[in-house]
Amino acid sequence: MARKILNRKALREESDSAERAEGQEEGTPTKAKEKKAPVKRKSRAKAAKEVRLKAFWGVFNQTLRRHSLFDYSQRAEADKKAAELTESQKSPHFVQLVKEAIEE
Repeated sequence: MARKILNRKALREESDSAERAEGQEEGTPTKAKEKKAPVKRKSRAKAAKEVRLKAFWGVFNQTLRRHSLFDYSQRAEADKKAAELTESQKSPHFVQLVKEAIEE
């Protein structure tokens, strides 16, 4: 079943004019709106501090335990260390990129 569409603007105007008519009949003037004090805005949350990262090469074993850490430019030394640890111990070691936060 379709419902009749209401014209809300017309209904609002009718109700406003009826209120004005009631106010004039009673002899009370319409009240002037009082200005409210502006509402203070809540402070915004501070933006998260941008964290700077630095890249390193880490030598790890199979259980992901880091044995040593090398600068990013020292990849050859990291590979050499991983090969030495693999030969000396029974578990294989590998080199993986590690990113750590820089504290200033």
